[in-house]
Amino acid sequence: MPSAVLKRPPRASGAGPEAPRRPRLRVPAEARWAAGATLAFLLALLLDLTGVPAWGWVPLYAVAYVTGGWEPAWSGLRALREKTLDVDLLMIVAALGAAAIGQVRDGALLIVIFAVSGALEALATARTRDSVRGLLALAPDTATRVADDGSETTVAAADLVVGDTVLVRPGERVGADGRVLAGISEIDQATITGEPLPVTREPGDEVFAGTLNGTGALRIKVERDAGASVLARIVAMVAEASETKAPTQLFIEKVEQRYSVGMVAVTVAVFVLPLLFGGDPARALLRAMTFMIVASPCAVVLATMPPLLSALANAGRHGVLVKSAVVMERLGQVDAVALDKTGTLTAGTPQVTAIRPLTGSGVTEETLLTWAAAAEHAGEHPLARAVVAAARARGLVLPAVEEFTASPGTGVRATVGGTRIAVGAPARLLTAGDPAGAEAGALVAALEEAGHTAVLVLRDGAPAGVLGLADRLRPDAAATVSGLRALTGRTPMLLTGDNPRAAAPLAAAVGITDVRAGLLPEDKVGIVRAQEAAGRRVLMVGDGVNDAPALAAAHTGIAMGRAGSDLALETADAVVVRDELAALPAVIALSRTARRLVVQNLVLASVCLSGLVLWDLLGDLPLPLGVLGHEGSTVLVGLNGLRLLREAAWRRAARPAP
Repeated sequence: MPSAVLKRPPRASGAGPEAPRRPRLRVPAEARWAAGATLAFLLALLLDLTGVPAWGWVPLYAVAYVTGGWEPAWSGLRALREKTLDVDLLMIVAALGAAAIGQVRDGALLIVIFAVSGALEALATARTRDSVRGLLALAPDTATRVADDGSETTVAAADLVVGDTVLVRPGERVGADGRVLAGISEIDQATITGEPLPVTREPGDEVFAGTLNGTGALRIKVERDAGASVLARIVAMVAEASETKAPTQLFIEKVEQRYSVGMVAVTVAVFVLPLLFGGDPARALLRAMTFMIVASPCAVVLATMPPLLSALANAGRHGVLVKSAVVMERLGQVDAVALDKTGTLTAGTPQVTAIRPLTGSGVTEETLLTWAAAAEHAGEHPLARAVVAAARARGLVLPAVEEFTASPGTGVRATVGGTRIAVGAPARLLTAGDPAGAEAGALVAALEEAGHTAVLVLRDGAPAGVLGLADRLRPDAAATVSGLRALTGRTPMLLTGDNPRAAAPLAAAVGITDVRAGLLPEDKVGIVRAQEAAGRRVLMVGDGVNDAPALAAAHTGIAMGRAGSDLALETADAVVVRDELAALPAVIALSRTARRLVVQNLVLASVCLSGLVLWDLLGDLPLPLGVLGHEGSTVLVGLNGLRLLREAAWRRAARPAP
């Protein structure tokens, strides 16, 4: 999860604040061919329906056949060479057969449907590959290696080995996983752990490649080779999960083989058997082509797609971008939900939640906040901005500041109106044995136990009060958790890289009892896979790079759009564009409605297709009637699916579950 400060990471080289360029998405060739086929088909259809002579539209239909059909035809021929038969080749034969008996339009429609389906699959694959390349840009290209004699050498980060010592200057990215040898600084680890705020790192603490150093200089001993870093493992896990085929896809591939072989066998039989008994070859060919048309899967394809695409479009109008109809179908199968914390259940930005002046100090809440905000005004830490924002929200006037200094891991010091003010980490500012310090320590402990980050304010070296800061829950978090529980029958889990003390109060506030805190990306993946192994279809919801592997490994992944990292947005199957958590149960309910309509349509399409096929095989089905029955069933199932485009469908889905 990205922090409040960094929406995009600095340049990979670590040499400056410039953000890396996001890799440009390369449009697959399949998408370009499908677009050409669709355009040619639509133009031909327009000319055909407006009475233009055949010479005006037949060439355009031919263009649609060639541009949309050559690639699946070539794929089908390759499969045939390997002694397998797939639907790609079957549909090309059906389209050519339709054209052979004058049904050029039907054949072109088959071509376009299959071309568009292949293009969508290729585009999804390309997006995943590009997002993984973007993640690799987080790792710096070079690092500063320090020799035993203290000399410094710039080397490729990939050449670092275990035992090397590297120097990480302020503002640079860490070049390798390792442990701090010297120096104190704050590290933004949002890309790895999802922690909302930078954490202090000092000698003995672990750091990760790709994380961003703050204002201090660090010497780090390398503990993992580049290929074994946490960041590299994230890349590997995303790639592995993205290439894993869903059980539904494997089932379709099995059915495809049997269906294709059966269709070819029956079509050949319909043509050959009459010839064996002296039948007319022209009549036998017409009957075989009629069978090919009425048995084509157009009605079955449209029985499935209109409800799912209508639900997809309706969800898009309400701020949920579902990336494909397959994803829309999978959403309705979800029976367990795992939620990230920062940036998902919460807004991802800290705010002042408590102002506690010490008793007997004579300091009011306004004065304490004014001192802290004035001292922090020049600071760059997210907590500093939260304190300043709280003062401005109260309309406080901040006095001029002199002698400002900042110490990484400790805090800031400044003279505010003649008073020396220090604001920072309680552990570094409190003095043992001071009665005021004991009271301040008790306040700090109480705030931290409640899940807040405590900040101590000193006046002339003596504790004056404590500020509490915490991330805030999204307003619809509790209602969303309740809705997800009603839909799935299970309370969602909370998976976070943040510490347990910060996670537990937030989880309790929204009714979550299963809290897994302090997790690395691979830990989240392990939990998701364990749930999947137990037979559950898990929906993972997150927003950061650290969530991407779990988003990819889950049955379905949804990313929060506004603060979401590029990789999370690309890896996820759907994106909540407006960051409205209430859309989560709504889109699941809408998906379940779509799946019910799919079943209805499949029954209707199967009955019509079976009736027409039996009529052609056992009787004498006229070609015009066969076309009318085939197209009529297609129109019926299409109109039934389009019902989900209505606004009422979303309102019903968004209605709180009983």
